[in-house]
Amino acid sequence: MDITEPIRRLGVAVINSEVESDNPETERSRLEKKYGKVWDTEELTRDFEVQGFMAPYVMVCSKESGKEGLLEFQHNPRFYFLFEERG
Repeated sequence: MDITEPIRRLGVAVINSEVESDNPETERSRLEKKYGKVWDTEELTRDFEVQGFMAPYVMVCSKESGKEGLLEFQHNPRFYFLFEERG
């Protein structure tokens, strides 16, 4: 059993309930105002090596710095945000 599942499910629900538009440009602008840097899927794969998903989180390694960290993501439109380095 994954003991983080209830907390992660709540996180997914909160993130997805905050989506204001299915228009990618509008939604990206909202997220950038709230979180700063935002990545779409193409940008994510350009800047990071994805190591694993556990919604609403994705474990990544920066291709530029080699530092590992977490991003949060929303489902639709799919954007990644709130990069936090580990350790």
